[in-house]
Amino acid sequence: MSLDIVTFGCRLNTYESEVIRSAAGARDAVVVNTCAVTGEAVRQARQTIRKLRRERPDARIVVTGCAAQTEAATFAAMPEVDHVLGNTEKMNPAAWAALGTDKIVVGDIMRETTAAARAIEGLDGRARAFVQVQNGCDHRCTFCIIPFGRGNSRSVPPGDVIAQVRRLVKNGYREIVLTGVDITSYDAGNARLGALVKKVLREVPDLARLRLSSIDSVEADADLFDAIADEPRLMPHLHLSLQAGDDMILKRMKRRHARADAVDFCALVKKLRPDVVFGADIIAGFPTETEEMFARSLALIDDCALTFLHVFPFSARPGTPAARMPQLHGAAIKDRARRLREKGEGALTHHLANEIGRRRRVLVESRALGRTEQFTQVRFDAHLAGAHAPGTLVECEIAGHDGKCLIAA
Repeated sequence: MSLDIVTFGCRLNTYESEVIRSAAGARDAVVVNTCAVTGEAVRQARQTIRKLRRERPDARIVVTGCAAQTEAATFAAMPEVDHVLGNTEKMNPAAWAALGTDKIVVGDIMRETTAAARAIEGLDGRARAFVQVQNGCDHRCTFCIIPFGRGNSRSVPPGDVIAQVRRLVKNGYREIVLTGVDITSYDAGNARLGALVKKVLREVPDLARLRLSSIDSVEADADLFDAIADEPRLMPHLHLSLQAGDDMILKRMKRRHARADAVDFCALVKKLRPDVVFGADIIAGFPTETEEMFARSLALIDDCALTFLHVFPFSARPGTPAARMPQLHGAAIKDRARRLREKGEGALTHHLANEIGRRRRVLVESRALGRTEQFTQVRFDAHLAGAHAPGTLVECEIAGHDGKCLIAA
C-alpha cells in the first residue's frame, strides 16, 4: 500500500503533512493538503485533484487542509474526491481509522482551544526541519480567509516545542524553523515568542541554526529584539507580513500597523543586527488602491531595505470583506504585481552583488544548492557540487552571482 501526499501552501502545511503520514497509517491513498490563502491556490488544488484522478483512476483521494476546511462542500462535490477531512481531523489517527461512508468529516475549527504537539522524526527530502509552535489567528484582516480555516490563535507549550527540537537535532537536523499561522502572537504560560526562542537556544545547545517563519513586526516583543541582537544561532533573516505601504490601504486591510511602524521596525532590527536581511509579503492591487497608494508600497522596498519579496496579486476570497470592496481591473493588478517584482529583483541583485568576496556558512539543501545564514540561495560550482550531503553546514567563499542566487567556489 502507498500513501502519497501532495502539499500546497505554507511551512505549517508541510509540517502537518508529515504528521498526516503517521496519523493516516498504512493505506493506499493520495492526500491533497490544500491552501486557501488565495483563490488561485484553491484553483490549483482543484486542478491537481483532477489530474491525480486521471493519472490514478483507482486511487482513493482524500482532500484536507485550509481550503477543505473552508470549502468542504465544494471539494466534496468533485466526482474525483472520495473524502474531505478538516484541519483538526487530518491530524487525528481516529478520524483516519473511521473513514467510511461519510464523504465530509469537518468539525468546527473555531471551537479548538489547544495546539497539540505532534511528534515527527523529520521532513522527507528536506535539509531543514519545521516545528509548529502556534496555530490559528485572532486577527481578521479583510482579505484573509485563513482564520476560518485554522481557528483562533493557540500556542504549543514551550516544553513540547523543545522536546520536538531536541528530537529533530538528535536525528541530524542542523537547522530548525519555528512555524505557525501567526507566530508573533505566541503566548504559552506567559511566554511570548522571544522567550521561547531564548529557551530553545539555551536548552538545545547542539542546535546549530534557528529560524523564524513569517512574523508580524508590530507584535515583536522585547525578548525577541534581545535574541535578534545577542543570539548568533538565530539566523539574520526575517520575513515580514507587511502587505502594503500605504496607511489608508493598511486600514482597509485591517492591519494593525502603520507604514511608519514597518520602517521603524526594520531600522531598529538593522541597528541591532547589521547583517540581517528582510523578506516581505506585499499585495498588489488591493481594492480601492490608487496609483499614489501603490507608489508608497513600491517605495517600501527601499525604505525597509527589503531583499526577498513575495508578491501576491490581489485575489478576492469569497466571504471576506475585501471581496465586497470596489475591485481594481485585472490588468491594473497584474501590472502592479509586475512592477513590484521588478523592483524586488533589483533589490535582490544589489544584495547578491554585495555578497561577492564574503565567506558564508551554507546549509547544503541538494547536490548543487544551499542557503546562507541570510537565507540567500547559493549554487555550488562544479568542484563543490555533490561534495557534501544535504543537511551539512559548509564554509564557502562567494565568487559571484547569476542574478537569482550566489555562486560558491
